[in-house]
Amino acid sequence: MMTIARRRSVAVASLLVLAAALAAVGPVAAADPVDFGRPSASSAYGQSLEFVQPVELPARADRVEILVETPGAAGPSVVEVEPPGGRGAQELTFEMELADGHIVPNTTFTARWRITDEDGVVSVGPEVTHVYADDRVDWRTVEGEIVRVHWYEGGDAFGERALQIGERAVEETAALLGVTESEPIDFYVYADQETFYGALGPGTRENVGGQAHSDIRTLFALITPGEIDASWVEVVIPHELVHLVFATAIDNPYHEPPHWLNEGLAVYLSEGYGASDRNAVENVARDGSIIPLEGLVGAFPTTRDRFFLAYAESVSAVDHIVATFGRDALVGLIRSYQTGVTDDEAFEAALGVDMAGFEADWLRSVGASAPVRHGPQPAPPGPVPDGWSGAAPVPSVQPGRSPGGATSAPTSPVPGVAADASPLAPILIGGLLLLAIVVGGRLLLRRRTAPEAAGPAAVRLPGGAREGPREGAPDGNPIDDNGRPTDPPGP
Repeated sequence: MMTIARRRSVAVASLLVLAAALAAVGPVAAADPVDFGRPSASSAYGQSLEFVQPVELPARADRVEILVETPGAAGPSVVEVEPPGGRGAQELTFEMELADGHIVPNTTFTARWRITDEDGVVSVGPEVTHVYADDRVDWRTVEGEIVRVHWYEGGDAFGERALQIGERAVEETAALLGVTESEPIDFYVYADQETFYGALGPGTRENVGGQAHSDIRTLFALITPGEIDASWVEVVIPHELVHLVFATAIDNPYHEPPHWLNEGLAVYLSEGYGASDRNAVENVARDGSIIPLEGLVGAFPTTRDRFFLAYAESVSAVDHIVATFGRDALVGLIRSYQTGVTDDEAFEAALGVDMAGFEADWLRSVGASAPVRHGPQPAPPGPVPDGWSGAAPVPSVQPGRSPGGATSAPTSPVPGVAADASPLAPILIGGLLLLAIVVGGRLLLRRRTAPEAAGPAAVRLPGGAREGPREGAPDGNPIDDNGRPTDPPGP
């Protein structure tokens, strides 16, 4: 057995021999680096985005890729591009077609090129940033401390009014949640329905009047110049901006808080727990059709009545938190998500009860009994052969499992024979074993003979476009013409 000291001596000697051999060969000339010119990007609204990179190639490119990243993404998407055929001055081009997808305006794209030459040397070019803009109209802009309002119809007073409402909503929500907003929030005001729906995408439903996208810190709203002084505007703008501040307060790489908490806070701060919402909750509490909060953690129902009920229950639950535990407890609950806690951990730390305990307390407060649970149910017991003497099957327990989770032997009417035994079982088992041996042998042979794959696997941009938020996402929050959330955009 070789000692540690002995092994170290051998290793040092080997390194000295290797160094001498390399010195005898002489220095290896380093390959000339790729000379990247200034990259550029452009877009044609609703049609395509194009990225261009001029380069000077000292050697033929074996692989060319473009790395494209958008806000909120875990990392860049990698798209392989056909490499140029020669050396010297070349122009790399990538065009992203939008025929099969939709990109929400004001989305920022950051791209850079990666080139691998014949010898495996990798060169990465400089970044280029491009904002995909809605250029169908001529935008006017007015800026506040945080909010930037963009509009194309109406005078200066129109833009100033929208800015005042937005700045106040951000300031009040940020103060409540104890966060500091430093990055600008863009607020795009559309004056006609067709242009507005074109911006949000083909899946937008007909009653949507506003939508917030926290990943790009952008709010879209449909407000004509004549409606700027309407009372519902004081609801639409704050409601959506609350979502953007909420996203800042809970920002974490783990998971989102319950959707009812997000929407409930937006309704609570923009309009309060009003009479219509109270009546809706009281009615379903009486007739037993209330939606459990557990059912509002993710997506809200899509039917109109249940969708509005989901918002009413959400603000009711938030109002119950404030009335029972105080505003500080509500803020503590929301802010705790930034540390990556689970839902139960967040509720127990802020309110002293887990999610189920809070829901039970809220149901009692509105006079509702525990709602009937819907969803998958245990299958009914199957037919039993004539003369069966064993125990009746229990549908809620898997075969071979006891109710406590321990493995148990199935009951059989014939001693020494398993209850689920079949004359075909040995044949099936033998066939499966034979198939496994054959497939395993072929895979082993293929692994020994197959060449190594060259380079990393390319990841294609999904559909060539990045979709806007879907129904139930914290950053997609539609509002109807009366200033209340309504049916969300479809997928």
